[in-house]
Amino acid sequence: MGCLLAIFALFAPRVVLLLVWLLGGSYMSSPFSTWLWPLLGFFFLPLTTLVYAFCWHQSGGAISGGWIVLIVVAVLVDLGMFGGGAKASRRSE
Repeated sequence: MGCLLAIFALFAPRVVLLLVWLLGGSYMSSPFSTWLWPLLGFFFLPLTTLVYAFCWHQSGGAISGGWIVLIVVAVLVDLGMFGGGAKASRRSE
């Protein structure tokens, strides 16, 4: 089930983020000290927000090493989604 959620997160990260927030209990509130960061993450970097919460829970709250690499990859994928969407919109005009 976890692998399916991860694959679905690549295609629809905002939907997965919303589902994790609604059904995950304190999964999203534990890594973030305020509700503002997950809200901003929902609109601007949804995959990065999900990956940060995952890394925070897997590392026990001390993110370092390979977890940072995973977060950087998520940021690059999020930025690639923005760039890909802008390129597709220019092509359709």
